[in-house]
Amino acid sequence: MENPEVAVSSCSAHNDENLCSYRRHLSVSQEGLLEDQLRRKLKFFFMNPCEKFWARGRKPWKLGIQLLKIAMVTIQLVVFGLSNQMVVAFKEENTVAFKHLFLKGYMDRMDDTYAVYTQTDVYDQIFFAINQYLQLPNVSVGNHAYEKRGGEETALAVCQQFYKRGTICPGNDTFDIDPEIVTDCLYIEPVTPLDNTTVGKHNLNFTLDFHRLVTVQLMFNLKAINLQTVRHHELPDCYDFTLTIVFDNKAHSGRIKISLDNDIAIRECKDWHVSGSIQKNTHYMMIFDAFVILTCLASLILCTRSVVKGIRLQREFVSFFLYYYKKEVSLSDQMEFVNGWYILIMVSDVLTIVGSTLKMEIQAKSLTSYDVCSILLGTSTMLVWLGVIRYLGFFQKYNVRISWDLRAVASHPNTASSIAQRNEVLLLCCYDLPGLLFLWMDCTGTISCEVSLSEHGFRMSFFIDQWR
Repeated sequence: MENPEVAVSSCSAHNDENLCSYRRHLSVSQEGLLEDQLRRKLKFFFMNPCEKFWARGRKPWKLGIQLLKIAMVTIQLVVFGLSNQMVVAFKEENTVAFKHLFLKGYMDRMDDTYAVYTQTDVYDQIFFAINQYLQLPNVSVGNHAYEKRGGEETALAVCQQFYKRGTICPGNDTFDIDPEIVTDCLYIEPVTPLDNTTVGKHNLNFTLDFHRLVTVQLMFNLKAINLQTVRHHELPDCYDFTLTIVFDNKAHSGRIKISLDNDIAIRECKDWHVSGSIQKNTHYMMIFDAFVILTCLASLILCTRSVVKGIRLQREFVSFFLYYYKKEVSLSDQMEFVNGWYILIMVSDVLTIVGSTLKMEIQAKSLTSYDVCSILLGTSTMLVWLGVIRYLGFFQKYNVRISWDLRAVASHPNTASSIAQRNEVLLLCCYDLPGLLFLWMDCTGTISCEVSLSEHGFRMSFFIDQWR
């Protein structure tokens, strides 16, 4: 049917464009036709993909892309999680190995109780760590090596911090102290060639004044390569370990606590070559990640288009309602045209695109930002799975519960956290206990029931008709 021609009246420049389009001299039949057309637009806009398909044969491309994206981002996150697990395990195992290498008499789970109580033990611990560092290539079973700067191996620094001046006589209850902290460092370079000689007080000008001593720190750098990733068809990473052994005497209580801190940095290896099919597997994963990026781009474009269409229809509806009924549409009704699920999907798409790009750079050994990539991919996957709630709303069983949740949150905001926790548990456990309860009630046919939420201080009534 062809649209009837109408005469357009003049409009000033400051008038709203959509409102101006309705300022016409229309007959009753023409007004009814415009109203019917807008009603059809609204009805089609608020249909779900299945209803749109049955109404006009419009294929649910967004729905198909979302289902495909759920599977792809989940597989991507699992694969990256397994790879990141090796990184975390390598860091933790090296830290434990360093504690056994450089702390004399260390045993697992002794971090809170590991301490020394005599001056001899303090010197023994310090010189033990120094000798272990100098003999590292001969004692370590790992592929650890000294850090090199400018072709020279970096030295181990022994730094002691003590009060600038102090005379303490507990027996006479007197003391004279200057609280200014002074730092004195001694540098020990790795011995080349290595021999069986050990370093001690006899060949190092190193003494401690325990009355003034605050802390002693041994600082040195080591390097290693994570070769276990080769067995999993991934290229290895190079690691920099900045180790600090701290002898803490701040309390001056007769107990000096000893701790080892390990600051780990992952870097790209400068020169590497791996034989076999590792590079092919890396290329396959990068192709998969590129396909994920393309899928998310398509999803982002379709959702953005839907949001734009919703805003345009919102303006048209507001203008029509204002001109014909002389009423303004409330803000809550206007927000019905903005689909929050599309916003959620668009955010997840952006995070997935950025995370996938970063993952490709990591696989190509151009970047080593494992933590940032984990946060991006994990958050995007969570948002994608939360989007499943929207598609559950297409089914009557789940639509009743979701609508009940939304109304409960709107009326009583203090229930939002409990409902969010419940939905999270149900999503992770992959089954629905309230759904089973409603299914049992369905056996009696049409139900009228009242749910009591005594813990939140209110009661809500709702009816469930024709449950199937």
